[in-house]
Amino acid sequence: MTTEHYHRAGFFRRLAAIIYDILVAVAVGMCAAMLMLITMLLLVENGVLNNHGYEHFSDLIQHAPIYQYILQVWVGAWVMAFFLWFWRNGGQTIGMRAWRLRIVSTNGQPITYTRAFVRMVFSLFGLGTLLVLLDIKYKQSLQDRIASTEVICLSKEANHHRTWRNLN
Repeated sequence: MTTEHYHRAGFFRRLAAIIYDILVAVAVGMCAAMLMLITMLLLVENGVLNNHGYEHFSDLIQHAPIYQYILQVWVGAWVMAFFLWFWRNGGQTIGMRAWRLRIVSTNGQPITYTRAFVRMVFSLFGLGTLLVLLDIKYKQSLQDRIASTEVICLSKEANHHRTWRNLN
């Protein structure tokens, strides 16, 4: 099975997968934030972290920029890891799987973490996908062009996890 048997995904199908994945990414971010907040609360309550004179932990989190920054970096790292791991291991996020989409490289090489990271950076929070609307002939987004990838539509049979390794 090769990518020549599949056509590139259009804008609205990609948009549907993006919306689905945003919901999952928000859930991942919320779980990561909860884990970090509990950890920070325990560290503050046990005197490991400075409470900066605030009586309640919620006041500390709202007014201490360093703790806010740590929390934001932590959550951002988990959300990035979500996308990178799914793109590297199977070429599909949960939303892409639901809409039968898959990221493949245009040169037949496996998607590496580096390529997935480049793709993520140049997606510009999803704005790079708008290029698909203008590129009617090739249906490639900005991130696809820069990372040498393409998003293809799969058949129901090809969307099954047993075929992930067979499709380059």
